[in-house]
Amino acid sequence: MERLTSRQNPTVSRMRLLGRERAFREKCGEYVCDGTKLLGEALRWGAEITAVLWSKQPDIDVPADVPQYSVPAELLDYASPLRNCPGVLFSVKMRPLPVRAGRVIVLETMQDPGNLGTVLRTANAFGMDGVILTGDCADLYNPKTVRAAMGALLRQRAESMTLEQLGEFIERNGLRLYGAALDERSVDIRDTMVDNLAVAIGSEGRGLSAELLNMCEGRVIIPMNPACESLNASVAAAIIMWELGRGR
Repeated sequence: MERLTSRQNPTVSRMRLLGRERAFREKCGEYVCDGTKLLGEALRWGAEITAVLWSKQPDIDVPADVPQYSVPAELLDYASPLRNCPGVLFSVKMRPLPVRAGRVIVLETMQDPGNLGTVLRTANAFGMDGVILTGDCADLYNPKTVRAAMGALLRQRAESMTLEQLGEFIERNGLRLYGAALDERSVDIRDTMVDNLAVAIGSEGRGLSAELLNMCEGRVIIPMNPACESLNASVAAAIIMWELGRGR
């Protein structure tokens, strides 16, 4: 295994840019992950791994055709976009899985990558048919999103759409679109039909935009203590996804 020691090494520089610049990730069609657990998940699900940096003794078998490098711990910390990189950093080819009709969660302007990763992980656990991002959402391939998703990004159907594309997707697939909203017209999520339903969730601060709410044929609410103003967006999404899957 080749030993790298310079910050100017092209592989180290590339890994650092992939972790820090969304435009560079999109240009290359790659993103970075860290940790043995995620590396094992990537191998298990057939992801195309393009390079691996180790600052410790490798503890997982990687195919011989994947470039692997040994680096000092401080160089790995330089290349990694996250604090406390657990000894291995690797790059992976993006492999988007398109959303299909069925039970779909729509996220509008969810800007926190940790929340987005949590939603992806939960959606995968509950068997959602897709997660749609619209508005100013965090990047699917932000390192914090990837870490929070805990491997779900490798297998969960998710994609970004404009509101126009979302409307076309809903109409084309015969879905019903509901919006989660604190509104007197909202009905209890537990009383909502679960088949072929997409539910939209907005940001914690602003909720859903008027434009998206106008696209919805109904509105839903999660019943809770009236003294509580709202839930964390990823928690609200988890509850709604549980309800969507309850009838299956």
